[in-house]
Amino acid sequence: METVTRRAWADEWVTVRCTACAREDQWPRPELGCPCGAMLRIAVEPVTPDTAAAGEPAPERPASEPPTAGRPAHIPLPRTAASPRPGFRPVTIRTAQDAVTTAALYLRWLGFKSVVESVEPGEPTAPGSSMPGSGTPGVGLRGPDVVARVDPTTGPASLRSVECLWLNGMNASATSVYFSLAGYADDARARADDLRLPLFVLDLTGAPQPVNGPADELVSSGA
Repeated sequence: METVTRRAWADEWVTVRCTACAREDQWPRPELGCPCGAMLRIAVEPVTPDTAAAGEPAPERPASEPPTAGRPAHIPLPRTAASPRPGFRPVTIRTAQDAVTTAALYLRWLGFKSVVESVEPGEPTAPGSSMPGSGTPGVGLRGPDVVARVDPTTGPASLRSVECLWLNGMNASATSVYFSLAGYADDARARADDLRLPLFVLDLTGAPQPVNGPADELVSSGA
């Protein structure tokens, strides 16, 4: 290796031969950044008349193909962006169970796996609720990395409901997500922002709408 102290065009590119087709082209010289701040250039043996004579003859370039004129061929960049998700297909909400079904489908659409309605065995559950120890109405959904509450009642979700869901998520080392038909009390929404807990409102068309920053981030990034 050699330390890069100054840059020149002639030093930035090296002519190499493809081992598959024997075509010769210029490519950027590989470099390595050292933690100390130095830039090291990895030694690469370029193609020379001697090495060209020792190997297979390079195939002739078709007449229709323009010369590279000393410029490297196109180097495709690696794909880093995830494939976009298809649009969510809402389910019209007519009953409380429809709300639960919609929330479960939406969580799966976000990327959470194996989401099912769940009650923790042996733990107290409030009437009409499957969230253990919550003391407020709602239905629990759970997956390996998510704990969610669906509140299908006509009243806004309370501060206590948000905090109980957050504690359930902490105990399970999972993401907590809240769905409500009637929205959220002001203090519940403020607390959810502090806890970075995503809040969604379910409209009757079955399309969950994010109502705070953590929910927007979850929709954008997925699970």
